[in-house]
Amino acid sequence: MAEKEKKLGLISLIALVVGSMIGGGAFNIATDMASGAGAGAVVIGWIITGIGMVTLGLSFQNLTIKRPDLEGGVFSYAKAGFGNYWGFNSAWGYWLSAWLGNIAFLTLLFSGIGYFIPLFSEGNIASIIGASIILWLMHFLILQGVQSAALVNLVVTIAKLIPIILFIIITIFAFKMDTFSVDFWGKGPFKLSDVLSQSKSTMLVTLWVFIGIEGAVVLSSRARNKNDVGKATIIGLLSTLVIYVLISLLSYGILTQSDLAKLKSPSMAFVLKEVVGPWGAAVVNLGLIISLLGALLGWTLLAAELPYLASKDGVLPKLFSKENKNKAPVNSLIITNILVQIFLLTLLVSEKPYQFAYSLASSAILIPYLFSALYQVKYSSQQKDPKQIVIGIIASIYGIWLLYAAGLSYLVLTAVLYAVGILVYRYAQKENGEKTFKPTELVWTIIFIILAIIAIIMLATGKITT
Repeated sequence: MAEKEKKLGLISLIALVVGSMIGGGAFNIATDMASGAGAGAVVIGWIITGIGMVTLGLSFQNLTIKRPDLEGGVFSYAKAGFGNYWGFNSAWGYWLSAWLGNIAFLTLLFSGIGYFIPLFSEGNIASIIGASIILWLMHFLILQGVQSAALVNLVVTIAKLIPIILFIIITIFAFKMDTFSVDFWGKGPFKLSDVLSQSKSTMLVTLWVFIGIEGAVVLSSRARNKNDVGKATIIGLLSTLVIYVLISLLSYGILTQSDLAKLKSPSMAFVLKEVVGPWGAAVVNLGLIISLLGALLGWTLLAAELPYLASKDGVLPKLFSKENKNKAPVNSLIITNILVQIFLLTLLVSEKPYQFAYSLASSAILIPYLFSALYQVKYSSQQKDPKQIVIGIIASIYGIWLLYAAGLSYLVLTAVLYAVGILVYRYAQKENGEKTFKPTELVWTIIFIILAIIAIIMLATGKITT
């Protein structure tokens, strides 16, 4: 009975999904969207994202119900459907995305703090020192146990929704259709190719704000009731989708696209300031700080949990499977946060550190999401379930579209990190008695290495920058 009480209930799981998805992205989504798209293209982008993410969420829900034995979620699905190598790459990619996302959160956190304390600004030394302190505070909180961290996440999730709901209510009444319709399809008249290009530019933004949809699935082994995992995923997804669509589109009714694109982070603060004055910006920045602290907690938890589960499943080295007395994945947590600490230093040389970190995090998670969708198709075909097959096909098409929309620069940069993972995979193979790469694994290994070399050359020649 005591063990059951330590498990996560439906409300905690929903809070984990919502808390993981509504991080810093919600507070800067207007500028991130407006930097490349007019209001019309954003509407199309949200339709594509809505369909893609709902089908991906339904895929997670179906697989959670039908395959409760696959407790690791994203990497378990890839391993079950396509073998150890893609199971590893899905675990590796998800882990990369989780801790790279934490770098983005920490960067934006100190932009919010900088509104109140000018000493801090995006990517400066003071912010990096402050971010490091926050990082290790989160580390020690999670070491107290997953259940304790989930309870704090629930409280923070509720608190951070208050300024977001306030923003939505105020901007609904302040919305101006004349402003919304300015350059609705971008500069000039409607041109399909141009509008589709604009919509494409929103894909990494919308993917970034939805990363976390699988949060309940990753922690399914700690759920009180396995059926709650699927429910939490869908409820959290739909709630968050409505919030994001309202935030982004209502902002276009307050300021024009060109004005939105020029706003500093967090853009929501400056949109609300336009309507109600300085107190609006203060409220939003306070909400941002609370939101990011919650997102950091949730994502540090997920970033440590997945390699721990993957290690227990033989996908990652056994080093990651060690627990402390509170059942927290101690080695996984330490390795994760050391990497975050090291990569925080790259913010000193990045032109746009927040955008760079979230774009790289979004690119890294493309493989885990795509292979989850493909496994939904494969498993549902084996079960002869036409409805679930269709859902999986749509989610898979969305995953392939995201690979295209991500663009060459971020894909080859991400390939560098996947290429490093090859060494980790070989180490895990040796622990499990596997001596060589299989032929198909060798082909994909060579592809990752080639893409990594291309990325290094492009960086050295200045064709891509951080």
